[in-house]
Amino acid sequence: MSADISVIIPARNRLWSLPKAVESCRSKRLNVEIIVIDDASTDRTGEWLRESTDLIVVQGDGWGKPWGIARALPLATGTYLRYLDSDDWLNANANETQFEIAEDENADIVVAGVDIYDDERLIESVAYTASDDFIAQQLGEGDGSHYSAFLYRREFVRCIPHRTMFAASNFASRDDRCFILEAALRHPHIAESPGTALCHRHHKKERLQFPTGLGSMGTNIQELCIYRQILHLLEQQGELTPRRRRAATKALWPLAHRIAYTHPREARDLAKWIGELDAEFKPPEEGVVGYLYRHLGFGQTEAILRMRRMALSFLRSGRMTC
Repeated sequence: MSADISVIIPARNRLWSLPKAVESCRSKRLNVEIIVIDDASTDRTGEWLRESTDLIVVQGDGWGKPWGIARALPLATGTYLRYLDSDDWLNANANETQFEIAEDENADIVVAGVDIYDDERLIESVAYTASDDFIAQQLGEGDGSHYSAFLYRREFVRCIPHRTMFAASNFASRDDRCFILEAALRHPHIAESPGTALCHRHHKKERLQFPTGLGSMGTNIQELCIYRQILHLLEQQGELTPRRRRAATKALWPLAHRIAYTHPREARDLAKWIGELDAEFKPPEEGVVGYLYRHLGFGQTEAILRMRRMALSFLRSGRMTC
């Protein structure tokens, strides 16, 4: 018997949060199929999953989230599909509400807002902002919510993989961004669910898709490659409108700044590309930094900022040794 909704939850050493994520998916009104990927956990995640007999468990070998999802997706039988990080959880009745809307409106994607938590403390509720250009919104024009807050028609997205273009921290980085952009390129029929569906947790532990240290460099590479590929596809299809170009620059500008921390030449190349995408682009920064960007250009400004960071680091280290 097929399910109403399949929820795929990647997990690795997430026993501290996984039970809450799983419990939030259960429903008394719908047949919700919960598929958990245990990607070579070294904590008690595997033991807990063996005790949870109503779950479908996919055993991973440490290859990361995209590989695990590729294994899990063929097992999903739901009419609709949701991806949920094991750090997060769903609001009460989120599945039921979005399912009813999807059925009533024959939607490919049912969007919703997101609640932001600092661990267990609610800090902000962000409603979904409707847009007449879903592609531009997801490229960076406005707040695109979170892909786990969305319910997808399985037949619509079953051929969209969670891609990884370069290895970075368990081979998973920005795959969610690539997924939702690829879904947007297929021009889905969007329906909106009122309120918020997802509880997205900010915490001090490392998230699977946002590694720190060396892995963060891979994240930056991933995001740049994704945008180059998506914009290339839009251009090939004759759909890279000025609005979508401007939307992309809003995401690419802070990415250029992050890349400049370690790879100034590549960051300058990205800043040049931003100017080619939108000849009227102006750095959003205000004050002294904004003045420097506008009058000295990206490269020189980043060099000054780099020297400032080095000086501050030197001063802090000097105070620590005193």
